[in-house]
Amino acid sequence: MDVVNQLQRQFVDYYTSLHREGFVDDQFTQLQKLQDENSPDFVVEVVSLFFEDCEKLINNMARALEQQQGVDFKQVDASVHQLKGSSSSIGAMRVKNVCIAFRSFCEAQNCEGCLRCLQQVTQEYSLLKNKLQTLFRLEQQILAAGGSIPVVQ
Repeated sequence: MDVVNQLQRQFVDYYTSLHREGFVDDQFTQLQKLQDENSPDFVVEVVSLFFEDCEKLINNMARALEQQQGVDFKQVDASVHQLKGSSSSIGAMRVKNVCIAFRSFCEAQNCEGCLRCLQQVTQEYSLLKNKLQTLFRLEQQILAAGGSIPVVQ
């Protein structure tokens, strides 16, 4: 088996595992369908912006939850809501699902629940970032070897 075929098979297996393990959903597949020859880095660019946004929002939530003079749950909820929307738009299913639980703790003004969800969302974000960076590296290796990125249904 040549290098390109091996890399393409690895890509398909890895991509399939991301869906199977719930890291991404069909929205991520839809996002990939928007990429073409005119915008070959579209998905990487969109996901990179998502990662930047995530880091800012997670930092905002952490700062808001550490306030000694009382937590502004509306501010935390606004950040969680924005993160939920961003993660939903790129198909980051596990991050989105944690945000749903996080919002219910914000509504209940449950600081401990919010702190647990902040920890969970941080962990899910880190896992997703590592997984997608690996996927993008595989894509680069396939292209560098002269192959094309396989379309996964």
